[in-house]
Amino acid sequence: PLTARVQVNRLWQQVFGRGIVATSDTLGAQGALPSHPDLLDWLAVEYRNSGWDTKAMLRRLVLSATYRQTSNPTPELLESDPDNELLARGPARRLTAEQMRDQALAASGLLVSELGGPPVRPYQPAGLWKEQATRNGTEYVQDAGDDLYRRSLYTIWKRTTPPPSMMIFDTSERNLCVVRRQSTSTPLQALVLMNDPQFVEASRLLAERMLREGGSTDEARVTWGFRALTARSPSDGERDALLELLEQERQSTTTAAATRLLSSGEHPRDRTLPAREVAALTTVASTILNHDATIILR
Repeated sequence: PLTARVQVNRLWQQVFGRGIVATSDTLGAQGALPSHPDLLDWLAVEYRNSGWDTKAMLRRLVLSATYRQTSNPTPELLESDPDNELLARGPARRLTAEQMRDQALAASGLLVSELGGPPVRPYQPAGLWKEQATRNGTEYVQDAGDDLYRRSLYTIWKRTTPPPSMMIFDTSERNLCVVRRQSTSTPLQALVLMNDPQFVEASRLLAERMLREGGSTDEARVTWGFRALTARSPSDGERDALLELLEQERQSTTTAAATRLLSSGEHPRDRTLPAREVAALTTVASTILNHDATIILR
């Protein structure tokens, strides 16, 4: 059943980062051969017989022993199967642009989970639409309140001027259908996570949560923030590095610098919390947000 095989292959690619047929946009004579043809056929029949239940198929994939393996490869596996075609280890891939933004908003408590509605206009560099405009849509009027923190699915999309922070993380331009996104690694990506107003604001709100909910000690707060973004506890080395960074920021951050940092974003700061302490933890939260453990799905 070709339709079922195509869709199951795309669902597998969504979960594992690579389809059973690597060329998920071409399952014909010009495409790659499936790495596990019997598995692809079996999943396709299961999908069809379930009434095309996509949610059930995704649940089956993520609960499989194959998906739940560790993604840490041994030197032998890296040498014999560098692309993990044999599925001897779990998948490891970078989050998409949309997932990365939504994750930061969710960890900070900013994410608005309301469903449906018109597109929204979150933060974007000033004048970008006007610079690229021809006749229509010359002014980008940024939204306020909850509309700034809707899921990335609802971000307005102008094909001639797509959101730059998403484009840097390899989202598609939507000029045509893209089944497989490329995945690049550039310095601009780290600069977005460190400097984009949406991510700075999310780091600031996460820092406030670390102070309010993370416990009474530096170690507990750092561990709480790390778990909020990565879903695991930090290793001893990670924790020690973050605690050292926190102490350095406390020593070097002035009240004026802290105030400037905490003014980023539209969401009001919690003025009951000490500004310098929140600023120091904001830098720690931003560092965790840039960590591979946060942006790489393992």
